[in-house]
Amino acid sequence: MLETILASTSGDSLTLMSSLAVLCSALAIGLFISLVYLQTHKKEGYSAGFTITLIMLPAIISVIILLIGDNVARAFSLAGAFSLIRFRSAPGEPKDIAYVFFTLAVGLACGMGYILYAALFAVILCSVMVLLYYTNFPNPRSNAMNLKITVPENLNFQGLFDDILNTYANSWNVKRVKTSNFGTLFEVVFNLNLKQSINQKEFLDELRCRNGNLNIALTSKEYEDKIYA
Repeated sequence: MLETILASTSGDSLTLMSSLAVLCSALAIGLFISLVYLQTHKKEGYSAGFTITLIMLPAIISVIILLIGDNVARAFSLAGAFSLIRFRSAPGEPKDIAYVFFTLAVGLACGMGYILYAALFAVILCSVMVLLYYTNFPNPRSNAMNLKITVPENLNFQGLFDDILNTYANSWNVKRVKTSNFGTLFEVVFNLNLKQSINQKEFLDELRCRNGNLNIALTSKEYEDKIYA
């Protein structure tokens, strides 16, 4: 049952039915992986283009493997062609990169005809990802935040907010201090581990009374252009 559906790895033995079976299987498994990725990234957000990539990549890799077969000359020609292409993209999160390698492995297995192996691998790994998501295993238990406070130049920010931070945070430290607006303002950035039961509005109101009601930003992480379902 786990043997390859292809008679051999040479391109001469390919038939239309076997090629369609490999391509459809790769697309179906890629769609399954993409749906699992969507389900496990609803809270933290996801890129719409990346979900499409997870569907297309296994099919593309399987077709490439089918075309190359065991022909070494084709493999070197393909490597030379891909070396002319420059892929320009921002580095992704480690989990997204793992999903890319996941779909690559599925595409390789389908391209070699091991469709049942590919399906079994996808089901097992996706089950693990869903289990980790619903058990909340990778998420931190602490309420880590970034706090940016704008302070006028005539106000000494050192020790100005210590008592407030000690009241509302379990731990904190100064991350960065820089000037802005031609040196008339200071931007002080803190790393905070906020207490779970605090009122964030009261926390910000007390800070505003100290910094002259200038800008204050409290964020959990940097903004990313993602979809939030």
